[in-house]
Amino acid sequence: MMADFDLQNLNLYLIGMMGSGKSTTGKLLAQTLGYQFCDSDEVIVQATGLSIAQIFAEVGEAEFRKIETQVLSQIAAHTRLVVATGGGIVLERMNWSHLHHGLIIWLDADPDTLFSRLKEDTTRPLLQSPDPQQTLQELLAQRQQRYAQADLRIRVAAQDAPEQVVAAIVAEIPKVLRSRPTIPAPQAS
Repeated sequence: MMADFDLQNLNLYLIGMMGSGKSTTGKLLAQTLGYQFCDSDEVIVQATGLSIAQIFAEVGEAEFRKIETQVLSQIAAHTRLVVATGGGIVLERMNWSHLHHGLIIWLDADPDTLFSRLKEDTTRPLLQSPDPQQTLQELLAQRQQRYAQADLRIRVAAQDAPEQVVAAIVAEIPKVLRSRPTIPAPQAS
């Protein structure tokens, strides 16, 4: 499946809750488009030498969000990337200025799908609570309005294979590209 549209080297930013499939889908989407793949959480781990859970435990969520914003600004300086972002990246207003330079794609999975994918995952610091399913629903409720600001919303069901999600994204991108203002090329003087 090759894309028959010109992304003009735009980055594609995958946003959505943990467990929505951003990393898995992102790798496959990057291959499909001939782009490079980048996972912002992996870049944070490489930059700090600490796992996301360690960062949360040692310096807290607020400091993690600052690091996340710094990393996103560095990633955004590149082009032709499919970027899987952390689920909370939409919480910081500054991050939106970086995201809006690319195409923002919300992978929207319902709470039951998310929980079924995450219930065995002990690496998610925000889910280390007495009722992780309730916590997940609360996080989604807090973030949903921000996710809804994406250029593209792709619903992800539990049974959807990553290939199906990528096909849905590729099918929808041309519709979004037509509605985006084009930036004129600089004129030679």
